[in-house]
Amino acid sequence: MNDAPLLAAEAVVAGYLPEVNILNGCDLHLARGEIIGIIGPNGAGKSTLVKAVFGLLPIRSGTIELEGEDIVDLRAHEMVSRGVGYVPQTRNVFPTLTVEENLQMGLYQQPRRFAERLRAVADLFPLLAQRRGQRAGSLSGGERQVVAMGRALMPEPKVLLLDEPSAGLSPVAQDDAFARIRAANEAGVSIVMVEQNARRCLEIAHRGYVLDQGRNVHTGTGRELLRDEAVVELYLGTLARAR
Repeated sequence: MNDAPLLAAEAVVAGYLPEVNILNGCDLHLARGEIIGIIGPNGAGKSTLVKAVFGLLPIRSGTIELEGEDIVDLRAHEMVSRGVGYVPQTRNVFPTLTVEENLQMGLYQQPRRFAERLRAVADLFPLLAQRRGQRAGSLSGGERQVVAMGRALMPEPKVLLLDEPSAGLSPVAQDDAFARIRAANEAGVSIVMVEQNARRCLEIAHRGYVLDQGRNVHTGTGRELLRDEAVVELYLGTLARAR
């Protein structure tokens, strides 16, 4: 991996209400080819961090750079043009559109590449080709997650930001979701994943960040964090300890 981070956030402070900060100086470094997991309790600022990185929430101080270039003032559509994709936790598909139409929305800036990119993304996720004519709103939660991730991958991003990709899914669908994340990473996409299922997240993450009250409180490889007694006690619980 290149030593220079692909994506770097430093000392980020941000919030939704005036004078109320959710992030209180967060850092995040993503190297090329990595999966980064962000875990922590509810309200820690995990989703806020990825929204700030993607330009959905203005930051009050700090820096965010992509390949060494400042991206703080870029809007979401400009982030897509720069090679950053984002899959929100909820409302992540257009329910009245077909699967194919959802994927077309992911490549609206480069429509001539649609056939080429559809083949590449459907190779990763065959369900997209199998259900291409079906309305996205009629799919199961796990299938909608496939569509959302496929749409985000259509422009061939360098970085994919995932906000709670396993939320609300059955155990089997969660297994599928984590397998898809790993497959996308193996295809060359660097990934930042916010996840409540901390144990499963850290099992596939190359490195992880534990956030609490808007600050980084622990960092390390996924394996190191799974073995860290403080992380297990405070954030992973008795299930992780038993394993």
